[in-house]
Parts: sequence; C-alpha cells; structure tokens
Amino acid sequence: MAGSQRVRIVPSQFVVEHLPNSTFPEDDEWVALVRAPEGLTVVREAPPWGDGERWKGFYGDGSHGLDTPGMLAALVGPLAEAAIPVFVASTYHADLVLVPDHRVEEASGVLREAGHRVAE
Repeated sequence: MAGSQRVRIVPSQFVVEHLPNSTFPEDDEWVALVRAPEGLTVVREAPPWGDGERWKGFYGDGSHGLDTPGMLAALVGPLAEAAIPVFVASTYHADLVLVPDHRVEEASGVLREAGHRVAE
C-alpha cells in the first residue's frame, strides 16, 4: 500500500467539461480527454474570461509503477473523509487530482495531515 507522497500544486486553474455529442474536441487546448458512451469529458486550462467551476490540481512529483497499489487511494481517501470533491485524470507516471479552486488550501492541509508533502 502507498505511503507518504510528494505532490505539487499545479499553478494553472482547470475546467472540466462534458461534451455529450463529441468524440474529440474541436481544438487542441485540452489537458486530458476521456471518451465514454455518454460523450466526451475534457479537462483544460481555464480561460481567464470563462465562467463555471474552477479546479486546482495536485500532481505527484515522483513517478511510480502502474503496479503500485494504493497511490491514488492514499490521496483521495483523506480528501473524501474531509468531504472535498475530486476529479482525477491519471497519467502513466502520476495522478492529477483536481479539487475545487476555493478549497485548495483546505485540501492541502488535509493531505499534509495525512502525511503527504505538498509543494506550492
């Protein structure tokens, strides 16, 4: 099971969009895509003029093998216990754990209390 992790707060703000009738976005300004039967989920950097909920991301500083159990659970478990919503986009090397922008400080504290090292 995963123990303490070092994560950094990604400086960008993100938006999460659902495009029900798309299979690919019309632009290439996305960070992550997930295609499902219900449509396309797109994570992109938030434009400064946009409306909607903004998210901040925590991203692991160290790569881990895909066969290492519990890495994501070690991060989202404490956040769930603190009733902080998350959206996750996983990469080959680490997980991008998004939390609502207005709760990033609270989430940082929760992760630190759980034994993780959070870099600003």
